[in-house]
Amino acid sequence: MGSKLTAPAISHRKRSAGDDPLVMLTAYDAPSARMADEAGADLILVGDSVAMVVLGHDDTMSVTVDEMAHHTAAVARTRPKAMVVADMPWMSYHVTTADTVTNAAQLVRAGAQAVKLEGGSERVPMIEAIISAQVPVMGHLGLTPQSMLAQGGYRVQGRSSEAALCLVADAKALAHAGCFAIVLEGMPAAVGQMITDAVDVPTIGIGAGGGCDGQVLVFHDVLGLETRMVPRFVRRYAAMHADGVDALTKFAADVRSGAFPEIDECYEMNPDEEMALGLYGHVG
Repeated sequence: MGSKLTAPAISHRKRSAGDDPLVMLTAYDAPSARMADEAGADLILVGDSVAMVVLGHDDTMSVTVDEMAHHTAAVARTRPKAMVVADMPWMSYHVTTADTVTNAAQLVRAGAQAVKLEGGSERVPMIEAIISAQVPVMGHLGLTPQSMLAQGGYRVQGRSSEAALCLVADAKALAHAGCFAIVLEGMPAAVGQMITDAVDVPTIGIGAGGGCDGQVLVFHDVLGLETRMVPRFVRRYAAMHADGVDALTKFAADVRSGAFPEIDECYEMNPDEEMALGLYGHVG
């Protein structure tokens, strides 16, 4: 990987122009950010999925701007080569444009180089306001987790021709408003391809087929740290939850049997000082 990617550079990355697909991974703290960056990710998304995979909530709607800023700062402190994008959480951009820009600014001050928000043409005023404040914006269409109540749960979107055309129109509106990239989630592959062909900015898919200009998955899903649910679009490349439990079980067994710590895992004292302590007996 060369120099750090920027929003203007990413905005031109289209597979149809012969560019390599974009790779985006989520990260929520310094260790995960370092791993994603060393693996060669183009973008690191500090996703509102932190609510579920790190903070223990049942959905993404419980995380706050302050919490997102906290995790964004942890990622940014690693100074990754990858571009850092932070999710704007639920109700941080469903408010006035002034409050929306203030919330976006909090994430930028924490270290984000861009923010991502969910929704179609109805979000254009907020997108334009954030961009006017010189903050790049990434869009997000399709299955939008913050809209799970309105969408009736985590349901694939765009399955009818009418719904698909609405998504294409929304994507065009987001691109026209200035979004430098658009995440497409939970839609038929054909619809993902239609949208990718219809807009000049790159699309990044998650459950939207292989025709997108890039792909994103959640860190904990890729590594098998999250085991409670496995969406169809997830491919696991490791089993770190199982491996971690096995390692921790072995540690617990060694502690209980007295096998840990061994002598070479303990610190030694100067023999003369140890003898002096012996002369005084045990203190207690």
